[in-house]
Amino acid sequence: MATIKLRLNGPYLVEGDDVKVVDWNGAEYHVERRPIALCRCGASTKKPFCDGTHSKIGFQAGEIAVPASGDRPAS
Repeated sequence: MATIKLRLNGPYLVEGDDVKVVDWNGAEYHVERRPIALCRCGASTKKPFCDGTHSKIGFQAGEIAVPASGDRPAS
């Protein structure tokens, strides 16, 4: 099973042994490190992976998970 954690003003951390990162054409990325850190700020030079640029540009996440808010995943 995979777990995706959102770091405060940082990347998505994807944890799990059976996880693949695949692009829109079906090509699989080679993943060297676990957990997998995926860029959330859009400024990484190693997209889709995080390179730490979020801390240099002062990225501020616009959303947080709010229990009982009624929010649902996008369909």
